Amino acid sequence: MARIAVIYWSGTGNTEQMAHEVVQGARDSGAQVDLFGVSEFSSSQCGEYDALAFGCPSMGAEQLEESEFEPVFTECEPYLKGKKLGLFGSYGWGDGEWMRSWEEQCSQLGAQLVKEGVICNGAPDEEGVRMCRELGKALTK
Repeated sequence: MARIAVIYWSGTGNTEQMAHEVVQGARDSGAQVDLFGVSEFSSSQCGEYDALAFGCPSMGAEQLEESEFEPVFTECEPYLKGKKLGLFGSYGWGDGEWMRSWEEQCSQLGAQLVKEGVICNGAPDEEGVRMCRELGKALTK
């Protein structure tokens, strides 16, 4: 049974809702899943999981949230080489540049992205929910 951690930061609740859908998709595939707000997760926990999913909305000029999320993610970077990884987040403007940059960064670190990052403009609609659940399922393979 795959063991998966879903770690997220959410300012408005949209990315949190996405996190719950990623969890559901992984659980539906038989995985053991732990859900963490970013302040509850430590880089020392990365090795306890077969796969990780990180969720963060786009902030400012299409970047990751800097005060809470980014410091934890940066601490996790050395543990991402060879790790199955999924990325997700919501946005309210722009075209998803932050996700493309984040994916590139993770690929350069040697992470194994299980599928393209999932982005939702605002709260996840029916299609967004489906994509989040598919991401959760992909983490279990």
